[in-house]
Amino acid sequence: MAKIGMMSFAHMHAYSYAACLNQLPEAKFAAIWDDNAKRGRDAAKGCDTNFISNLDKFLASDIEGVIICSENVKHREMVERAAAAGKWILCEKPLATTIADAKAMIAACKKAKVGLGTAFPCRYAEPCIAAKNSIASGRFGAVLAASCTNNGQFPGGWFADEKLAGGGATMDHTVHVADLLRWITGKEFKTVYCENGTLLHKGIKTDDLGSLHLEMDGGIQISHIASWSRCKSFPTWGDVTMEIIAEKGVVRVDAFNQKVNVYNDDVMKAQWPFWGGNPDLGLVKDFVASVDEKRAPSITGEDGLKAVEVTVAAYKSAKSGKVVAV
Repeated sequence: MAKIGMMSFAHMHAYSYAACLNQLPEAKFAAIWDDNAKRGRDAAKGCDTNFISNLDKFLASDIEGVIICSENVKHREMVERAAAAGKWILCEKPLATTIADAKAMIAACKKAKVGLGTAFPCRYAEPCIAAKNSIASGRFGAVLAASCTNNGQFPGGWFADEKLAGGGATMDHTVHVADLLRWITGKEFKTVYCENGTLLHKGIKTDDLGSLHLEMDGGIQISHIASWSRCKSFPTWGDVTMEIIAEKGVVRVDAFNQKVNVYNDDVMKAQWPFWGGNPDLGLVKDFVASVDEKRAPSITGEDGLKAVEVTVAAYKSAKSGKVVAV
C-alpha cells in the first residue's frame, strides 16, 4: 500500500485528489502539509488524515509520494524539496510558470531518481480516450485541424495575482488542451499566435480570455479559446471541447458531457450531477501505482514542460503581436 501525502490545498483540485486517495484501497492518505496552517488543518480534518505543520518533518516521514497543489509559482520549490527527500511527485498543472523552472524540476527529479508526474486528468476522461482511440485506429485518416475550448468559472483568489499564478486564463486553461492534442495526435506544437486580455472581470490583473491559433507538426491548424467566462450559476465549472477535423471525418469531443440534468429548487439553479467516469480518480490511481512500481507516472514532467512551452509562447505572442515559435 502506497503512503501518500499532499503538499498545499491552495488549488481547488486538491480536494478532489484527496477524495480519490481515500477511495483507493491501494493507497493510504497519510498526511497533509500546507504553508497555510489553518487551511491545512481544516483539510486534514475533512479528509480524516494528519496535518504536519513542519515541512521538514512532513518530508522526513514515511510517506512515499506527494501530490502538490500549491499556487503555481511555488511548484518548483516544493518539487525540489520533495525530490531531495526521495518522494515520488504528482504536481498540479501548469507544471511551472516558466520553461526554466519546469526544466529545473525535471532535472531535480532525475537527479534524485524519483518519478515526476503532471496532473492532466483530462487524459482519463472517457470521451477523450475514445477520441484518441478513434484517431489512432486510422479510420478518420490524418488530422488536419481542430477547434477547441476550455472555458471555466473565474476561480478568484490567487488565480488573479500574476505573482502567484504566473498568468491568467490563457495559462490556466490552455495547458489541458495542449496536452490532449499532443496525446491524441502524437504531434508537437510549432508556433502560437495569441491575443488575450482582461475583458470579463473588472479589477483583476490577469487575463481572463485568450484566443489562440496554433500550428502543430505536419501543418495541423488549431484554434483555441481559453477563458474564465462561465457564470457562478453555471451547473459545473466549465468545459473541455474539441472538434477534430480529419481527412475522412470529424471527431467531436465534449469531455464533461457525461451528466444528467437536475433542476433543483433547493438551490434554485440547474445542476449536472456527474454520473460518468471520474478522470481525477484515473490520474491519482496511476500515480499511486507509479509509487508502488517505482516507475514514472504515465503523464510525465516532460509532458508538463511541453504544455508550459505552449503557454509561454502564447504570452510572448500576446505581448509582441507576432507569431512565436514554440
